[in-house]
Amino acid sequence: MRLDGRRESENVEDRRGMSTGAKAGIGGIAGILLIALFTFMQGGNLGDVIGNVIQQGALGGVQEETVEGQREFSAEEEELAKFSRQVLASTEDVWTKVFAENGMKYKSPTLVLFTGRVNSACGQATSSVGPFYCSGDQKLYIDLSFFTQMKQQLGAEGDFSYAYVIAHEVGHHVENLLGILGKAHQQMNQTDQVTANKISVKLELLADYYAGVWGHYEDGEYGSLEDGDIEEAIDCAEKIGDNYLQKKQRGYVQPESFTHGTSAQRMRWLKRGLQTGDMSVSTFNVSESQL
Repeated sequence: MRLDGRRESENVEDRRGMSTGAKAGIGGIAGILLIALFTFMQGGNLGDVIGNVIQQGALGGVQEETVEGQREFSAEEEELAKFSRQVLASTEDVWTKVFAENGMKYKSPTLVLFTGRVNSACGQATSSVGPFYCSGDQKLYIDLSFFTQMKQQLGAEGDFSYAYVIAHEVGHHVENLLGILGKAHQQMNQTDQVTANKISVKLELLADYYAGVWGHYEDGEYGSLEDGDIEEAIDCAEKIGDNYLQKKQRGYVQPESFTHGTSAQRMRWLKRGLQTGDMSVSTFNVSESQL
């Protein structure tokens, strides 16, 4: 993916190298986290669900304490940080234009880079959760070591696959701005777990689709995608499908527990967004068999 000379977003909080703690209100989060590898490769839905619980008063507020730590990073990590800022800037440009074309105003999210663990308006989380979006503060959170783990544990690599991960979390932000995220979470909180999981799958696949929409317009404007880039992202989508991860982790799958969609679904919706860029399309407007 060609981003040479492109601007870097200023909507970034660099908390890397800081140790964080919380004084109160995080007791219920541990029970929400899934088994390490499975959650590690998932998107932002976890943070948002926790955020809804917090907003309803089930969890107390979190006060963040930060202690400055070692802030010397490898050249590779610094390059990933720069790349992440450039990808975020690209999403800002694309979504500002797309929203304007549809008579809306886009409000950019903030990217928080952290190391190890972090506090958010959705509670405290560790790197094992993977990148996530919190609707409570409209921020997306990522420990850059995630990309190394993604490469080493799943064999998913390449700059556009990394960009897809960021664009997916921004996709949740787009859902939030459009009112889709809040409505879906309200429905999830009022139904049984199996039905809630199905709603979650639609949210995640829609975020995949919006990541594809971003890629569609990014490439159309700048011609930034190189040979193999799309294949990298689609390969990544395959390897973070619920069935792929459950099979890898457990040796079997439980479809009723899927929260992010199968490999085939994730690949299909990402590819559809890349091909069409059509904002009238939604996973909530199709039947389950069409997902």
